[in-house]
Amino acid sequence: MKTPEIGIAIVAPGGCAPDDAAVACGIARLQAQGATVHNYYDPEHTFQRFGGTDAGRLAQLNAAASDPDVQVVLALRGSYGLSRILPDIDFTAMADSRKLFVGYSDFTAFHMGLLAKTGRASFAGPMICDDFTRDEPEQFTLDQLWSCLAGPTHQVEGWAAGNPQVELTGTLWGGNLAMLVHLLGTPYFPQVDGGILFLEDVNEHPYRVERMLLQLLHAGVLQRQNAIVLGDFSGYKLSPMDKGYDFDAMLAYVRQRLPVPVLTGLEFGHIRRRVTLPFGGQARLQSDASGFSLQVSDYPTLARP
Repeated sequence: MKTPEIGIAIVAPGGCAPDDAAVACGIARLQAQGATVHNYYDPEHTFQRFGGTDAGRLAQLNAAASDPDVQVVLALRGSYGLSRILPDIDFTAMADSRKLFVGYSDFTAFHMGLLAKTGRASFAGPMICDDFTRDEPEQFTLDQLWSCLAGPTHQVEGWAAGNPQVELTGTLWGGNLAMLVHLLGTPYFPQVDGGILFLEDVNEHPYRVERMLLQLLHAGVLQRQNAIVLGDFSGYKLSPMDKGYDFDAMLAYVRQRLPVPVLTGLEFGHIRRRVTLPFGGQARLQSDASGFSLQVSDYPTLARP
């Protein structure tokens, strides 16, 4: 699928790029496919591990939101940094800009704040690093983005054994599990009732995943959801002390403990092949023992801001 002829802004509200030459290649790739790129990230203005000072990273977001030639705002990468500028983001201005904001991982904090403060949907999807900068980008991941942004509906399918049979609807929201728990009890945590909560994380041992899920349960969040859909949880290491306690054992426990159905098989997380999900869209979830189908509608698109 070819990139639409649109204005795309690049911002770095979190970490800086590990390879500036690769960013230039990613920009050239977007331009070659017909996009007009407005790059607000300047590698000469990075600060420590971040894509700029706190003020500088906030300025990037504001500039992209106010640029009349921009329709899509792509995060450079995740890492860490959005938490530091959350109180200074004018989420009303972000929503009023009608831009389509895209990112995942640390960018989950932006999705959460935008929905909590304004009700505006955004997109859990690819970022410049590394989705657009690889020598051989994962075409499925990029096609998912453009298909989702084009709308008016977006369908995702997943395959995994042992999923419960469900047919339900709800607001689609979620993202990086650690970021959700980090924002619990803050003004940036949206109060979603009857939601379909999607989750992923990386480098988190299964007991940490379990602990964060139980924290959301004890805080009353999970009881208000219709379903939980798990994406990729990889990068962790087990030890002899685990004695058989692995991700599958944790999954079996939480399926018994949590008051809502828990599904697996979502292609989302810190992986090359990844779906794009409208954060705040309205979704219909149908599942059986072999997999599921998730159809999302009622979210902003390139044709309907």
